[in-house]
Amino acid sequence: MNNLQTLPSIEQLLQTQRSADLIAAYGRSLTLDALRATLADVRARIKSDPEAAAPENDLILSDAESRLSAWTKPTLRPVINATGVILHTNLGRAPLSNATIKAMNEVSLGYSNLEFDLETGKRGSRLIHAETVLKRLTGAEAAVVVNNNASAVLLVLSALASKKRVIIARSQLVEIGGGFRVPDVMKQSGAKLVEVGTTNKVRLSDYEEALAEASGLVMRAHRSNFKLIGFTEEPELKQIVNIAHKHETFFVDDLGSGSFVDTSKYGMDHEPMVQESLAAGADVICFSGDKLLGGPQAGIIVGKADLVAKIKKHPLARAVRADKTSLAGITATLLHYLKDEAEREIPIWKMISMPLDEVKARAENWASELGAGSVAKNEATVGGGSLPGESFPSYVLSLSVKSPDKFLKKLREQNPSVIARTENDKILFDPRTVLPEQDQLLITILHSLLSELK
Repeated sequence: MNNLQTLPSIEQLLQTQRSADLIAAYGRSLTLDALRATLADVRARIKSDPEAAAPENDLILSDAESRLSAWTKPTLRPVINATGVILHTNLGRAPLSNATIKAMNEVSLGYSNLEFDLETGKRGSRLIHAETVLKRLTGAEAAVVVNNNASAVLLVLSALASKKRVIIARSQLVEIGGGFRVPDVMKQSGAKLVEVGTTNKVRLSDYEEALAEASGLVMRAHRSNFKLIGFTEEPELKQIVNIAHKHETFFVDDLGSGSFVDTSKYGMDHEPMVQESLAAGADVICFSGDKLLGGPQAGIIVGKADLVAKIKKHPLARAVRADKTSLAGITATLLHYLKDEAEREIPIWKMISMPLDEVKARAENWASELGAGSVAKNEATVGGGSLPGESFPSYVLSLSVKSPDKFLKKLREQNPSVIARTENDKILFDPRTVLPEQDQLLITILHSLLSELK
């Protein structure tokens, strides 16, 4: 008998209890697709090798189950970040505080008053939910939250400067991650880019000359992922704001990282702060929710009430609006700052402010429990386009293995995946970016992998 003729039909396979279990777990349609694909592979194998025996039904069903598992396995999964890069863009930037997660979860479980006024019983606005806290925290007249900071910049330029001149220093025409370029965003908004100064030197007179012609905005853009050093010159923020206002032109500050905490307290360069920009007289300020703010992905716009009102009414505002979970999460994160508890509650600030002795003690504990590796002094970085080139002291667990690349691959294959880094052919694990509640899980994973190597 031809081996192909001994293969079961789809209908025969569906009569088994195991198929019933697969349908209960994955649905009938997807299970049928998996059975058909598995049988098609078996037929192809037998046709290429007529002597090959047809597999038993259980093996066919096992292959189908493996296929179903692979098809439905999430591609977005939690990882343990042991790299020492706190705002690791590739790893989702800022982990969230417990209060932030709770707030996002609560509005997701059922319905919410997202656009419903509980006092009047009529339609409300989603724009109010984070605005009240932002106004109280910053002292700004108005605020609006959108889905990320690139959207915030595009919306501001589209609403306030379409077909108008926007003056910006040549040193700030940057490209950040994913090919995002400030000049391209300005072009997309309809604004007319006016560059002033040179790559390394910008003077107040450069702004003065450009403002001799009527303009819509003067803008400053955070350089994000690089710094200018050496033979450089740039006016103070207050000076640029004053020269813009002298010519009756609005000033917009794209801060990017959105810090409310002075990073110089931790031995790093001073990152521009939202409070400082407001104090300097900026009319509109844009910044991220998921960088140094430490919240979920969002773009935040604060500033003068009349300008923010125009921004809110622009048609693009609806296309880039934040959803209920982001609004709930951003509000909860901002409350940490309002209650002066950010460094105690927000994970990234807990990591940055973690005493060096505590970092060392955790690394030593890992080495002791593993019975392997050594503890070495090293450096951590903020990352995420904040404080470029800046690092601060940390300690790491250093492991020597035969093949670092293969070991890193094994780490990535774990559940959860562990992301570490190599230096001088050693694998380094930095406790500063590993959440304390992940310590035991990390040790278990490392112990298992190291046992395999023995």
